Amino acid sequence: MLTIRLQRTGRKAHAMFRVVVQDSRRTPTSGKIVTQLGHYDPHAKTVVIDKEKAEFYLKNGAQPSPRAVKLLKIEKIKLPDWVKEEAKKTKTVKNVEKLRKNAPKEEVVPEETTNISEATEEIVTEEAEKIVDEAASETPKEEVVPEEKA
Repeated sequence: MLTIRLQRTGRKAHAMFRVVVQDSRRTPTSGKIVTQLGHYDPHAKTVVIDKEKAEFYLKNGAQPSPRAVKLLKIEKIKLPDWVKEEAKKTKTVKNVEKLRKNAPKEEVVPEETTNISEATEEIVTEEAEKIVDEAASETPKEEVVPEEKA
């Protein structure tokens, strides 16, 4: 039986894939393929597949792998009715109560002065009072001259 699958090529940490038709009993790394249909670059998200060859092998019973089905759909190649798509996996969360969105809301502690303009007014008035007090203490008072006795 033939399968349509991906064969990894490319260097370490930079994978590239060939879309190949291969005997299902062989491993993808064996190198023995029937034909190459195209290639896929996951880094650039580019897919190039020969549509005529792919349709020919699908009509003659080649079984596509789940990843190959996705790539064939991207290239808008009509798949036979017997090809099954994988159902989308649903993610489960183990500890739902530990999620941030489910945590209880923290109470906001109000500050003494809620408005910045009020705080600046208080500071300015305190400074003005200090300046007035200093100015008042610095002004010389009229000295009383004692009268001399004759």
